[in-house]
Amino acid sequence: MQVWSATGRRKRAVAQVRICSPGTGTIKVNQVDAEQYLQGAYANILKPFEKLQLDATYDIFIRTEGGGLTGQSDAIRLGCARALCMMNSEYRTPLKSAGFLTRIALKKERKKYGLKKARKAPQFSKR
Repeated sequence: MQVWSATGRRKRAVAQVRICSPGTGTIKVNQVDAEQYLQGAYANILKPFEKLQLDATYDIFIRTEGGGLTGQSDAIRLGCARALCMMNSEYRTPLKSAGFLTRIALKKERKKYGLKKARKAPQFSKR
């Protein structure tokens, strides 16, 4: 059994992805079935595999923490893409052109003193 592991990050979410081959096609996130855990964001994590037209011959075990479901699913997608590149270097070109190997660097901006939120100022009164 071969195992490839990679890490993906998005906002506050971190995902550690392990792809095992040969497998039966099971995908577990924090020991829970991925479809049940990620609900509507489940299709997002399968995109790298769909792009490469890989069938379900791999088992994927994922450990995530931090952030919300969208951030976690994007972190998982990045981790899966990185693990696939480790598996076969020829996968890098199509994954990179599809944007799956790009880390989304957007984060929540910190609140500044004197303001109500990061950029929202209190209402200005002329008099």
